[in-house]
Amino acid sequence: MSRKGCSPDNAACEGFFGRLKTELFYPRNWQDITTDQFIQTVDSYIRWYSEKRIKLSLGSLSPLEYRASLGIAA
Repeated sequence: MSRKGCSPDNAACEGFFGRLKTELFYPRNWQDITTDQFIQTVDSYIRWYSEKRIKLSLGSLSPLEYRASLGIAA
């Protein structure tokens, strides 16, 4: 993240955290979840997001599929 008040630099982080809240936090009830379960859930989401989530900007491929199509090892 960059300095305070420089929103273009923070756009990627803001977009990710917005999707994280929309896709993971808001649809669930977190009252009966322990801290360890919460950490495991967020870790699983981040791994799914960065490896398997279909992204239109990558031609409707997941990041792993996109890297493979370019011949880049994952």
